[in-house]
Amino acid sequence: MIRTAILGLSALALAACDSGGTGMDGMDIPEVTAGELSEDTMKDITRTLSSDEFEGRMPGTEGETKTVALLTERFEAAGLEPGNNGSWVQEVPLVEITGKDYAPLTIKGEGVDMALTPSTDWVGVTYREDAETALTDSELVFVGYGINAPERDWNDYEGVDVKGKTVVILVNDPDWQNEDLEGPFNGRAMTYYGRWTYKYEEAAKQGAAGAIIVHDTEPASYGWNVVESSWSGPQAYPARGDNPPAMTTMNGWVQKEKAREILKAAGQDLDALMASAKTEDFKAMELGLTASTSFKNDMRTFKSQNVIGVLPGSERPDEYVMHTAHWDHLGRCTPAPDGDDICNGAVDNATGTAALVALAEAHGKAGAPKRSLVFLAVTAEESGLLGAYYYASNPVFPLAQTVGGINMDAFQVAGPAKDVTVVGPGKSELDAFMMGALEADGRTMTPNPNPEAGYYYRSDHFAFAKQGVPMLYINGGQDLVDGGRDAGAAVAKDYRDNRYHGPKDEFNEEWDWSGVMGDLQLYYRIGRMLAESASWPNWNEGDEFKATRDESCAAADGGC
Repeated sequence: MIRTAILGLSALALAACDSGGTGMDGMDIPEVTAGELSEDTMKDITRTLSSDEFEGRMPGTEGETKTVALLTERFEAAGLEPGNNGSWVQEVPLVEITGKDYAPLTIKGEGVDMALTPSTDWVGVTYREDAETALTDSELVFVGYGINAPERDWNDYEGVDVKGKTVVILVNDPDWQNEDLEGPFNGRAMTYYGRWTYKYEEAAKQGAAGAIIVHDTEPASYGWNVVESSWSGPQAYPARGDNPPAMTTMNGWVQKEKAREILKAAGQDLDALMASAKTEDFKAMELGLTASTSFKNDMRTFKSQNVIGVLPGSERPDEYVMHTAHWDHLGRCTPAPDGDDICNGAVDNATGTAALVALAEAHGKAGAPKRSLVFLAVTAEESGLLGAYYYASNPVFPLAQTVGGINMDAFQVAGPAKDVTVVGPGKSELDAFMMGALEADGRTMTPNPNPEAGYYYRSDHFAFAKQGVPMLYINGGQDLVDGGRDAGAAVAKDYRDNRYHGPKDEFNEEWDWSGVMGDLQLYYRIGRMLAESASWPNWNEGDEFKATRDESCAAADGGC
């Protein structure tokens, strides 16, 4: 039975929780019955994928070969069809670049000669597949937050030519210090304009040779130690082919106090510039200094695989609802005190990968819905969402015909919760479907407790959002049935401190799967509602991805 739900009050309350968006009225929200979800499937696949036999599921290893074979077998048994023109896989060509032999970052000008030490004072990488990287006497330009957002009437690059120059950029976005969620960039909730990925991309579009972000722990949401460890060693990227996007020569970070010294040498005060950059009157400025550095690069190319299965729709098979989870993890890593060096990735993300199979089984048993359901297990999430980015840039199913989707990354295995944590609520009309599913299951939502950290932009769904496809990202609840929010916080802290990205993220036969199955039921309802609906949910007015979706839809012959 189908009904149209006007979730006005719920939607408005939800939107107010994070970004302040509205516009969710009028979605066609079908009623759907609960799915037949198998706890045994969740246990079996999580146990197998996180066993030592799979060696941490590092892309390009025997662990990948075993993972792809298992998923192909289970997708087929669930009744799915191969999702890539008769194949279960999509090859993802990757390149790994490892910088070495770094020269200092030298800053020069009239009476100025500074040398910044690699790793300690600054870090840098290249996205170009060059054996050597050199930035030579590149003029420095301070561009505030480095944002060009026409829909918000904001352009930090207005009136300045940065071609061939190196831009110095602040991390996060201008209103990150607001206590509430009001402001030109959603107040304390980070937008994509605050992420380092955006800042480097925009600098490249503007023609900059280099882009250096000023690290600041609070607005970055992590310390310099994270920057230093993440930006040293091998860096993997999707192979870009014959027509790559614009790229800088070098991207990097600099310690805040070193940035202060650089600006002082230019006759400027960092604190004053940070205050100015928060205002609409800010103007980028040339600093009268140059930057130079060089380093060499070792390169390795290899191929990994996304695994794709599809349950074709009964009435509108050319309209697609996406389900994503990453199958990869870190392989072998820093050993634990007992010598264990396999990062098994049981929670992150064998649980999410198992969920793809369990959902495929349940939808198969229920029969094909009107729209097609796609189940996409992506590679190289831990290397920077690379498998998801590759699919979104080379979609098997047209993005304008992709209605929206759900991403699943690391299920909570500590028992049932009264709520779920929604990362990025208020961004799109998909929230109406989520609210309908929560109402059906008698649960509530808790907005992301750290909106300033920008978690919406850090998992696989973001690759689709960036291309305009509305996506939901939902985590386990914080309000546990047994122990409430204090217990939920303790569980999260214990995992983060003792198991996350370490050798002890291992399968435990004593886990309580009841909360996992409750969350999985929510995902089932949302996916089924979208697949039975006639609506095409869009991003809310003012969201940074709406213009991309609107442009995609306007150019499409069918779909949205």
